[in-house]
Amino acid sequence: MKIWLDGALHDADRARVSVLDHGLTVGDGVFETLRSTEGQPFALTRHLNRLTVSARGLGLPDPDLDEVRRACAAVLDANPMPLGRLRITYTGGTSPLGSDRGEAGPTLIVALGGVSRRPDTTATVTVPWTRNERGALTGLKTTSYAENVVALARARESGASEALFANTVGRLCEGTGSNVFVVLDGELHTPPVSSGCLAGITRALAVEWTGAAETDLPLDVLDRAEEIFLTSTLRDVQSVHRVDGRELPGAPGPVTAKAMRIFDERAAADVDP
Repeated sequence: MKIWLDGALHDADRARVSVLDHGLTVGDGVFETLRSTEGQPFALTRHLNRLTVSARGLGLPDPDLDEVRRACAAVLDANPMPLGRLRITYTGGTSPLGSDRGEAGPTLIVALGGVSRRPDTTATVTVPWTRNERGALTGLKTTSYAENVVALARARESGASEALFANTVGRLCEGTGSNVFVVLDGELHTPPVSSGCLAGITRALAVEWTGAAETDLPLDVLDRAEEIFLTSTLRDVQSVHRVDGRELPGAPGPVTAKAMRIFDERAAADVDP
């Protein structure tokens, strides 16, 4: 396995980042995860644009997107696989201990791992913790992911693959690594970005391609929605058959099945929409 680290490919077992890298010591970094199919990354331009937005939100220098593209191409070429998780990580670089950033400049890492196609349906749970829709990191895809690790572990303990959050005012927000859509009276809705959710790439495409409404929703909408699905880079559109103790028989329902079909067809027709 080959990994790109600061300008060159390295064997995975020889790639080394400083133990003083700010991404490690204080979580000062941003990242993107892309799906690759037979060496082709999906929606690369959108992901790179969001990488830049996240970096600016942390006060990091803009990433050199030409270098990031070269790194992605090199890693994909060096590690052929049918379906992959391509991860771009961009951190504050080697820094003093503490929150102040050093002068060494950012660290860029691009790595690839094999994945399997997700099941068509999954189970989810809600968790008692909230997303802060007014936080300094809201809307940024940062490496400060420990909150998601804890919530996802709770989901796994319950036989689910995702945990769903409300925000601080009790509105439906997002999952640990996904956006959530619900069907109400046959109409498709998803929380707005103002809820504190990440502006997911797959979410944006699903909204564009299905006409879903961005609607402020209470968390208890999950108790009455006719259908629920998740979107993310590796899920695409994935139906939910259980939320906590509530079963949704027949999942995926007709609206979700149509969204799945539309997404598959549009994504197959354009790898960089």
